[in-house]
Amino acid sequence: MLDGIRRALESVAEALKTRRLSEEEVREHVEEFKLMLISNDVAVEVAERLGEELAERLRLIRVRRFGDGEGEVMELVAGVLDSVIREGSLDDLLRRIREKASMGEPFVILFVGPNGGGKTTTVVKLARLLQRHGFKCLIAASDTFRAGAIEQLQRLASEAGVRVVCQRYGADPAAVAMDTVMSARANRIPVVLIDTAGRTEVDHNLLEEMRKIKRVVGPDLVIYVGDALAGNAAVEQARRFDEYVGVDYIILAKLDADARGGSAISISYVTGKPVLFVGTGQGLDDLEPFTKDLLKRLILGRR
Repeated sequence: MLDGIRRALESVAEALKTRRLSEEEVREHVEEFKLMLISNDVAVEVAERLGEELAERLRLIRVRRFGDGEGEVMELVAGVLDSVIREGSLDDLLRRIREKASMGEPFVILFVGPNGGGKTTTVVKLARLLQRHGFKCLIAASDTFRAGAIEQLQRLASEAGVRVVCQRYGADPAAVAMDTVMSARANRIPVVLIDTAGRTEVDHNLLEEMRKIKRVVGPDLVIYVGDALAGNAAVEQARRFDEYVGVDYIILAKLDADARGGSAISISYVTGKPVLFVGTGQGLDDLEPFTKDLLKRLILGRR
């Protein structure tokens, strides 16, 4: 997992084990570091920012022997990631849900993202996580476009013990979402999660559909679900959804299968949006709150 980013850090750490680098050596290692990041799907603007941070750290480092050699140096080099990562807060999300529930209103989350990015599974994973924290959920099957989408959602939701509101294929996705919100309000269900359609490529009609759902329902949060395996494509897709629809948080699916790690580092910096959760497996419980420490542990090969 994230082996490509780990190798980029290790190449710099190897040079730092025993001595301080000259200015010329700093420049050489920083350029090599940036090229390795870019080759591992880190966006160019992010690689440049990380290169600047690394150069500053290398210039300040003092000659000394590191206590446990490469491990300690890797910790130092991995620290450059702090400047580009924004983390969400599960505690803040739970607090906001409680506040809406105290007013008798459901907390509504709209999920957007391209087809095949793990959006539907992520919706159910989050519903399961929230129910473990005591918040009953209702899911809107607002993907009325993709064949089999409703059945997939119903099957996963049944495993998680979550009810789904659905209509026929071809129905208005905004109407399905609104029906779900009204049902949650009537039954005092505190959370509504809206699953929506994706496309292989982000297109104008999809984005307009998302805008309509957002306008009709007025969600409390819009969450973009991206596929870590998509690399820079996931970063660009997140940027486009944010421009057209407006995104509050990011969930990065399939991080456990991502050997490069570029999107995990790039997506928050490029969009300016915090990463709230990451998918770390195929099971419905494999959704973890995202933190800087979690990402660095994964890169450094720790759990």
